[in-house]
Amino acid sequence: MNKTITLQDLGTKDFKDTWDYQEQLFKGILDTKIKNRREALNLPTDNYFLFVEHPHVYTLGKSGDISNLLLSEAQLSQKGATFYKINRGGDVTYHGPGQIVGYPILDLDNFFTDIHKYLRFLEEMIILTLAEYGLKTERSPGETGVWLDVGTPFARKICAMGVRASRWVTMHGFALNVNANLGYFDNIIPCGIKGKAVTSLNVELGLESVKEEAVKEKLLKHFKALFEAEFS
Repeated sequence: MNKTITLQDLGTKDFKDTWDYQEQLFKGILDTKIKNRREALNLPTDNYFLFVEHPHVYTLGKSGDISNLLLSEAQLSQKGATFYKINRGGDVTYHGPGQIVGYPILDLDNFFTDIHKYLRFLEEMIILTLAEYGLKTERSPGETGVWLDVGTPFARKICAMGVRASRWVTMHGFALNVNANLGYFDNIIPCGIKGKAVTSLNVELGLESVKEEAVKEKLLKHFKALFEAEFS
């Protein structure tokens, strides 16, 4: 089993270009697994963790409802945003500046073959990271992601998640609002969940901005511990 993960910070990158890159890495891992099975080989499979920040974009998961996007094509253009239907789980979500997006592209055969556990570990990474900033965040039953004040009228989501997996290889991942412009969330029903607010780390801390590099370091520390992995 290969528990080493190649870390790549892509900086600011177009959503479609990043999606295509994810698909390329994803296919490379799948091809190795298929070759191993067909030829009775034991070639190691690669793992990747991509950090990226996208220009304003709305994405809709394969089980999502387009009516949860509240903008027309013309309005999207006016806001400088793009829209894509994609092959992850989940409904509509927003990505943009001030948001840390993480895409782990892992062969779970190298770690554990349990998608439920995988999602819980991603949530736990976020929960532990935000605890370092003094925030108590948690899961909301039946709603993937990380929230504050669950079960109250003030419940609000700070991190969205949506993944795809095939033959235990993952892609897509999480989007953590750190210094996000929350106005862009007003144009969707986030993740198809009505009546729930969205928040950002800087808002919760009452700061103009939070150092995103420091947040990334904390995320990686907790990811490494949870998955018993190494980064290269």
